[in-house]
Amino acid sequence: MPEGPSVRKFQLLTSPFVGQVVAKVGGSSRKLSVNDLNALRLQDSQVHGKNLYLAFVAAEGPIVPTAEETALQREAACGEHCPAQGQQGQAGVPHPHSQDEELQEAQHSRSEAPEAAEGRGNWLRIHFGMFGSVRANEFSRASRANKRGDWKDPVPRLVLHFESGGFLVFYNCRMLWCSSPRADPASDILSVEFHRGRALRALRAPDPVCCTLLDQRYFSGLGNIIKNEILYLARIHPLTPGSLLALSDLERLLDCALQFSSEWLCLELVNSSLFRMVPVPFLSCEWSH
Repeated sequence: MPEGPSVRKFQLLTSPFVGQVVAKVGGSSRKLSVNDLNALRLQDSQVHGKNLYLAFVAAEGPIVPTAEETALQREAACGEHCPAQGQQGQAGVPHPHSQDEELQEAQHSRSEAPEAAEGRGNWLRIHFGMFGSVRANEFSRASRANKRGDWKDPVPRLVLHFESGGFLVFYNCRMLWCSSPRADPASDILSVEFHRGRALRALRAPDPVCCTLLDQRYFSGLGNIIKNEILYLARIHPLTPGSLLALSDLERLLDCALQFSSEWLCLELVNSSLFRMVPVPFLSCEWSH
C-alpha cells in the first residue's frame, strides 16, 4: 500500500481544490454513498501517516477551520491515541510489495486507524490499498492487457467534479466518515513533530526490529518498502530483537528511516508537476552525493 511519502503527494494533489464546491460525483464505492458529497465544499485536506483526510462542509459553510478548532481536534485525537503521552518529547525507487508483506503491513496499520463505527462526521478518511492512488484532472489508463487479454481501464472508487471544471479521482481505497483525523504527529515519520525519543524506546523492545518499524503507533507512514530499504542501509538483520542492538545501531537505523522517507518524498515531488507548487522550505531533505 502507498506509504507516507506517496500519500503526502496525494494530499498535495487535492490541495488546489480546497475551498471549491463539488458539482458532480461518481465512482464504484459501495460502502460510501457518493451522492452525499454533492454540493458540499471541500474545506480541508490533511495527511497523517498512510491516511488521507478530506473535510467537507455545506457550501455556505466556512472555507477554512479556525486555529482553535484545529488545535482542539489534534488534542482530542492525541488524547485518545497517544500511548506515551506525558513522556519527554521532542533513496531509492520503490518496488512492489509481495502479498505476504502487504498483509503484514495491513495488520500493523490497524492500530493507527481502527474501523470502529463512530457516526457520521464531516471528515472523509481515505486508506489506500496496494495499488491505491489519486489523480487530478485525469483518469488512470490501462498500461497492459489483463489475463483475459482485455485493455480495461482501472475503475475509480470515487470521482469528485468541482465547479471550477477540475476533478479528483481516487483508486483502490477504503473510505469512511469520521468526526476528526485520528492523528498523532509525534509518530509521523514525515512530521516536524516526530518524537525521536519515543521511537528509540520502541525500537529497544525485545521484538524483532522489522515488526517494531511497522508499528504505526511509533512509525506512522512507514511501510514495507521503507522498512526493507533502511534495514539494508543500516546493515541490520530484520529478525534481530531490538533489545540486543546497541543504541548507536538503533540511532543509525532511525536516521536511515527519516532520511530515506524525506528523500523519497523529494523524488515524488521532483518527478511530478507538484514541484512548482511546493514552497522551498518544504523541500528540506538532505541529498547524499
